Amino acid sequence: MALVPFAVPIVAALAAALLCVALRPLLQRYALARPNARSSHKVPTPQGGGIAVLAGAFLAIALALHLSPLESEAGRSLLVVAGGACALALVGAWDDIRPLSASLRLALQAACVGFVLIRAAPELRLFPELLPLAVERALALLAGVWFVNLVNFMDGLDWITVAGIVPLAAALALAGVAGVVDPATGWLAAGLCGGLLGFAPFNRPVAKLFLGDVGSLPIGLLSAYLLYRLAGTGAFAAALILPLYHVADSTITLFRRLARGEKVWEAHRSHFYQQATTNGFGVLAVVGRVAALNIALAALAGLSIAWGNLWAQAGCLALAVLLTGLLLRAFATPRASHG
Repeated sequence: MALVPFAVPIVAALAAALLCVALRPLLQRYALARPNARSSHKVPTPQGGGIAVLAGAFLAIALALHLSPLESEAGRSLLVVAGGACALALVGAWDDIRPLSASLRLALQAACVGFVLIRAAPELRLFPELLPLAVERALALLAGVWFVNLVNFMDGLDWITVAGIVPLAAALALAGVAGVVDPATGWLAAGLCGGLLGFAPFNRPVAKLFLGDVGSLPIGLLSAYLLYRLAGTGAFAAALILPLYHVADSTITLFRRLARGEKVWEAHRSHFYQQATTNGFGVLAVVGRVAALNIALAALAGLSIAWGNLWAQAGCLALAVLLTGLLLRAFATPRASHG
């Protein structure tokens, strides 16, 4: 059982890579993402690589469960999360092929998030002494739906979801090895990490394959669930630190667009990482900085857990906010050589 957390990402990566190779001709024929005024790509590119990511991750986890079964409740929770993610993948696939109305899309997303929240983590409370159960569940549902959408919003540049989610998932997989989170959570994180690593060569700039909504939406759900599990251990600061770049970029952008009276459900190029490509940063320069920041955030999250006391957690969170703010500012500022 000790080797399982290390085997899961390897199996997931290999399975995802093989599936990307197998699926790409089919996706090239039936699921092309054609460039438009808001796109970062310039040629039609197949989308749907998220199918390979999810399949690779869940195949590896299923194999791990077969070889080293967990206690029944943990296994049931993994099945619930996998079911919710697959249902959300179907919503994403539908939206990729024939775009849904914003209201229907949001309702289906909320149903999937609510299913996972109620069935996979019925016992989990973050603020039992501060908030009634109904209020906490409503806030968790809102946060989960937002996280699903922000990962989708941020998936607008080659490699950026890999740069954002792989460090987060790897950190949570290591947290499982260290006993900070339960083994099932660690295995789920390891599978997600491996699936994305297997997809990464095909999404390398210039990408030959995109995740599509079929991938970005369930990846958002899985990431939100993992962070919720981490917060439930008392490591609330770490759960805030790990996704901070994605959360900050998308949330600040959302409020700016609301302030300008824009239709926030429509596609746009207002995110900081999108501004960066306009301001003279190359794609690799953007994703390299995002990846470096997320690795630093993972280290700060680890320190906040290791040190434990409130002041140390506050200090790690403050430093994470500072580093994230500096990168957002850099992306929003035209480079001196750009002109």
